Amino acid sequence: MAKNITRTEPQKRLYSLDALRGFDMFWIIGGGTLAIIISQLTGAGWLEHQMHHIEWNGFHFEDLIFPLFMFISGVAIPFAVKSKLEKNVPKQKMFWKVFRRLVILILLGILYNRTFKNGFENGRIASVLGQIGIAYFFASLIVIYFKSFKSRLIWLAGILIGIGIIQLLIPVPGFGAGVLTPEGCINGYIDRMLLPGRLNDGIFDPEGILCSLSATGVTLMGTIAGNILRKKTTTDWQKIGYMAATGVGLIVLALAFSTFYPIIKKCWTSTFNLLTGGISFLLLALFYLVIDHWGFKGWAFYFRIIGMNSIFVYLFKRMINVNEVTLSFFGWLVKPLNKGMAELFISIGTLAILWLLLYYMYKKKIFLRV
Repeated sequence: MAKNITRTEPQKRLYSLDALRGFDMFWIIGGGTLAIIISQLTGAGWLEHQMHHIEWNGFHFEDLIFPLFMFISGVAIPFAVKSKLEKNVPKQKMFWKVFRRLVILILLGILYNRTFKNGFENGRIASVLGQIGIAYFFASLIVIYFKSFKSRLIWLAGILIGIGIIQLLIPVPGFGAGVLTPEGCINGYIDRMLLPGRLNDGIFDPEGILCSLSATGVTLMGTIAGNILRKKTTTDWQKIGYMAATGVGLIVLALAFSTFYPIIKKCWTSTFNLLTGGISFLLLALFYLVIDHWGFKGWAFYFRIIGMNSIFVYLFKRMINVNEVTLSFFGWLVKPLNKGMAELFISIGTLAILWLLLYYMYKKKIFLRV
């Protein structure tokens, strides 16, 4: 992994994109836990409610976090890929670069699952990082080998419609077609037949084969947003308008189709792609407006620091018990507090320690790249 650590910050980075990525990661590394603790202390039950994944059908704020990250990874693709195409970098070389990224992310995902710990015995192969790698890989190939904007729209429509047809019209033995339940959805049937390793719940895996292919849709939406942002012939207001209009349109489509095709994260329906892609477009438009157009950057610095080493902090939080580190320094302050206030103190301390580590890496220009 050492060769994937660079000490030179990439040029022409969008401040708003790093900030939005950091905003997204904030909820993963402790922001969600902090919100739950605050909700319990204040009696704001609606807030805690939104910090948990929906059981199956429907949507909570927590369900946005993963697809938003995938959308953001898609936004970066035109900046990384098209600039190389313009410099006549061979497509074959670019293919092997994104393929290497795919393999590394799958392996890191297996490491995150702690599958190596028990010698692969009953280990889980599918993972969040693996799904990101698969979706990024296929979205990158579409950008590399299909130059026109229209062709990417056709691919996006094909993925969304194709997943919809598979989930609604292809029968599952013993259940029939279009039975979108944990036991009856075709995602689980495919995973039980083809996915190596232990399934997350024995029935299907929320990061399984069909889920990962479907997630290419929201990543490809990100490439469309990246294409809008990268275009030099449009003004900032035009870019913001295009993204906002696209976001609203996607949300309207998701809600319209959800009357017969439910919004379900765990089997990653196309309506879930449409809804989360639409919200992601709106968030990116808002961050771009406030940060890059109006120039209000100070408030976003906290999030940008997190966003510039997102994969590192995701793995670090998994491998290191940062709560214990916090207690090692501040346990003497926590001990006299009641349970709720102690949890609040530890949560804030954990976020602070993680941020200070990331800030140190930022100052030293250490950025983990995969």
